[in-house]
Amino acid sequence: MRAAVGRILAALDSHERIVLFGDYDVDGVTSLALLAEMLRAYGATPELFLPLRMEEGYGLSRESVQRCLDQYHPQLLIAIDCGTASANEISELKNCDVDVIVLDHHQPSRGYGSAGEPKSQLPDCVAIVNPKIDSASPFHYLCSVGIVFKLCHALLKTRSLPEFDLKSKLDLVALGTVADIVPLVEENRLLVQRGAIEIGSTSRVGLRKLMQVAGVRPPILPDDIGYRLGPRLNAAGRLSTAEKSLRLLLTSDEDQAAALAIELDQQNRERQEVEKEILAAAIVTIGKQFDAPRDAAIVAGARGWHPGVLGIVASRIARKYHRPTIVIGFDENGVGKGSGRSIDGLNLVDALTRCASRDCGIEKFGGHEMAAGLSLHEDNFSKFAEAFCSTARELLSEEALQRSLRLDHELPFTNIDVKFLRLHELLQPFGNGNPQPLFFARAVEPVGAPRVSNEKHLVFRLRQGDRRRRAVYFDSAANEFPPPPWDVAFRIGVDEYGGETLVGMRIEGMRAAERA
Repeated sequence: MRAAVGRILAALDSHERIVLFGDYDVDGVTSLALLAEMLRAYGATPELFLPLRMEEGYGLSRESVQRCLDQYHPQLLIAIDCGTASANEISELKNCDVDVIVLDHHQPSRGYGSAGEPKSQLPDCVAIVNPKIDSASPFHYLCSVGIVFKLCHALLKTRSLPEFDLKSKLDLVALGTVADIVPLVEENRLLVQRGAIEIGSTSRVGLRKLMQVAGVRPPILPDDIGYRLGPRLNAAGRLSTAEKSLRLLLTSDEDQAAALAIELDQQNRERQEVEKEILAAAIVTIGKQFDAPRDAAIVAGARGWHPGVLGIVASRIARKYHRPTIVIGFDENGVGKGSGRSIDGLNLVDALTRCASRDCGIEKFGGHEMAAGLSLHEDNFSKFAEAFCSTARELLSEEALQRSLRLDHELPFTNIDVKFLRLHELLQPFGNGNPQPLFFARAVEPVGAPRVSNEKHLVFRLRQGDRRRRAVYFDSAANEFPPPPWDVAFRIGVDEYGGETLVGMRIEGMRAAERA
């Protein structure tokens, strides 16, 4: 951090050409916006660069670096939410007399030493601010926008700007932190809690317009970010370029903000349609091949699958089958880009590192424990699929492969009221690392037939004794249920229904009630 701050301040003093090189997801875009506003407050005019997902791929690819050099001729390039695994590209930048700072939270690439031990490969640059490169760091939970926030704080501690209110920028930090699904522990809890308040009262005109089209209003909860705001900010980068999302966050023009919010909403609808088609095709393929007792992982791929939505598709498949999943889309030349999502018990980066050591054709990979990306040629698909499934079988226990719900507490309907909900909400923000409590109730019966909502959800009226509750069971319209009564697992939340504030139930699972 000290080296990064010193080099940035030197660049400001010398009026150097600074380029902020970002990523096209919400974490990358909010990180770019935050650092841009910080440097502009110091009087700098940094150029903002985003790679083209389809043409250039993720991060500091050879193609995106060359375009950046041709377009901006930087003297200092700050790689944000990427760069840790880009030793070769950063070496080439150094040969072009470009200094590089990396602000990132992805795991470093790993090779193997002479004794066969895992060995991290880090780029040679001015500074790498990434807690993942030091196992002793207490800040592993931060995503890139959290790291940028720390950098901004360090800059202000070194050279103060009394008129710059860093706390007001926590709206960006909350957006990126929740959308990137990093653990909501330690300082992340405070960043999201305070950031959600900033979103609710934001002066950022683009964010206000996006909240309008997404139907989001205060109080802002992580679900509002994760399921409404985040997907719309992500949509542009998934289908083309994230430039529209970046402009939305930085603009002060009301008309431009309104137009951009509508465009992002429309692109999100398009993304949903593309995702639905690929998911349906993948499930057909998996249904012909997958054998639950035999297979510890799933690898699916085909030509023409849009790489921008493969992470979401992989996530849905991993949840449906409870298996680590890699989904790969190949272009007309057989060049493949894939995304993976994992389950508890399997670190995807470690698994892919093992696969790479088996010479299965992986060209490039990187990411987190639970989410990763990779490049692979179509000719190597079968070899890679075999290596990944074999690696998953070695690393996952039989217990980890069994779907289970970890119940927190029995909660009879008689104990569910608005007072209990208020106490429950003190545990917010919920998310990865701080899951919402999962309750269960015994011997519950439906009152009448459930109502189908949006062609895929079921809305129940449930009764336990003389108490009744309204409950929603998402994505369950096609499910078969055992005969009642049921034991149900559920979470609770605020339910605005018929003009009243009630305690809503979201069913997570059910079984035939156990008899005494």
